[in-house]
Amino acid sequence: MSYQVLARKWRPRTFESLVGQEHVVRALTHALSEQRLHHAYLFTGTRGVGKTTLARILAKSFNCETGITAKPCGVCSACTEIDAGRFVDLLEVDAATNTKVDEMRQLLENAVYAPTRGRFKVYVIDEVHMLSNSAFNAMLKTLEEPPEHVKFVLATTDPQKIPVTVLSRCLQFNLKQMTPPLIAGHLKHILEVESIPADAASLNLLARSASGSMRDALSLLDQAIAHGAGRVDEAQVRAMLGTVDLDYLFDVFDALLASNAARMLQIADDMSTRSLSFDAALQEMASLLTRVQVMQLAPQAIADDLPDRARVERLAADFDPEFVQLAYQIAVHGRKELPLAPDDLAGFVMTLLRLYAFRPESPNSSGELKRPAAKGNSNPAPATKPAVSARAVTVATAPADEGCAETPEMPGAEPQVISLPTPDESQAGQGLTGKQSDRGGDRDTDWHEILSALKIGGMARELGQHCVLAESNAGRVVLSLAPAHRHLAMKAAQDKLQQALGDYFGRAVHLAINVEETGGDTPAAAAQRKRQERQSQAIEAVEQDDFVRGVIDTFDAKLIDSSIKPL
Repeated sequence: MSYQVLARKWRPRTFESLVGQEHVVRALTHALSEQRLHHAYLFTGTRGVGKTTLARILAKSFNCETGITAKPCGVCSACTEIDAGRFVDLLEVDAATNTKVDEMRQLLENAVYAPTRGRFKVYVIDEVHMLSNSAFNAMLKTLEEPPEHVKFVLATTDPQKIPVTVLSRCLQFNLKQMTPPLIAGHLKHILEVESIPADAASLNLLARSASGSMRDALSLLDQAIAHGAGRVDEAQVRAMLGTVDLDYLFDVFDALLASNAARMLQIADDMSTRSLSFDAALQEMASLLTRVQVMQLAPQAIADDLPDRARVERLAADFDPEFVQLAYQIAVHGRKELPLAPDDLAGFVMTLLRLYAFRPESPNSSGELKRPAAKGNSNPAPATKPAVSARAVTVATAPADEGCAETPEMPGAEPQVISLPTPDESQAGQGLTGKQSDRGGDRDTDWHEILSALKIGGMARELGQHCVLAESNAGRVVLSLAPAHRHLAMKAAQDKLQQALGDYFGRAVHLAINVEETGGDTPAAAAQRKRQERQSQAIEAVEQDDFVRGVIDTFDAKLIDSSIKPL
């Protein structure tokens, strides 16, 4: 007996065996059970999602010898002949090769005659959008008021090209693309029945490569079985598909964490030697970064049996969520720019170097995080502040009714420990900065100095820029944040600011932020004021320039202040 490909062997023959189209099956099942039969059905969707399969199952439901039913028996002569493709009253037409009006008229001329064997004469017109306008017009009258014994089932991948006059005469169902987990699960079931060994990683690769089409997935599975000599494993599937081994991408991120650009370029050369697709590599990189971000922000959404789960968890712990977002954008844009690069290798290398240029801070020998020193800086700043002995003070989180910024972590928080200078090392009443004890004096200046020394960026620095030091005595350290900027008080930003303060003072620090009107000058306000002062000085200098004054007087010119920028 000749071999039958899996796509034909495993084509669903009942509504129950159809995978991934529950919404369509539910509607058709209810209609058939209640005998509410429409004369024209339209199935839309991409390739391989079950349009023709549904049409054949519907034809069996109409003509099964047990009666009109949502569960055709599958053993009567009508069911078996429809499954075999030789039922005389089921007419399957490929509109792509029968586009002309004469062909459509000839087809519909026989619609007036009663069916030969079955209860209904069923016309299945595939890729109906390929018909010409004249052919559509020829079928409109019959489609709207067909004989009682005629049913139309139309299928298309492009419903936008079907005239509205045809759409309005049909009961339309949109078939969804299959999700990779759904495809992988169906492939696993098939292989178990066929007694073919396979691993989960290889099935996930096939499912992703199928792009939502079950027929494509089964065709790829057939190819994978042949490629693997009767078994399906990840290495063979990757070689067959030309996809990138994730080990390369994990090695790239390991080299990135180690700030080893040479190693990253070596990995790119190794991939080029194996003629791997760099477009697929960047696609896999974006997919991997997506899993890393989900692991960071919603770990409960990650399946326990996720391949390489341990390595994904490690990357989630090593990289900041902000950098993962940036790296994802770099990978996506790098893939988009790949056709514009001198060659694919150059485009991939530049994407890796872009990741390297925006890499996170890396730990030095003392365990602190720091950026590489700027070029030409022969006297880098010391990595840490001089150690200061401290005493431990218990500080409870400020209650919400006192104006404390609301975050998911703050309500009902446990007392935290903050390190403050000991009395013998600072003047009585001095707080964290050692300069002012309460809301008076130059505490804002102290906060400016501390913030400028902190090694933070992004949202954490933006949060600090809009705060003032409200209280730092009697074991209580609080920053005030204006209500207009309360959106900056995100937990991630607070945690980073607290960690940076701990690194600065060399001990654990707890940070509380009150949302209230700030009585002092924030670093952001001070910086804005300085910019305005520099701008005013620049405008004044230009206005006093003799040449400029001469031009204004001679040509009655006007100076545009916005065009002047301070040096």
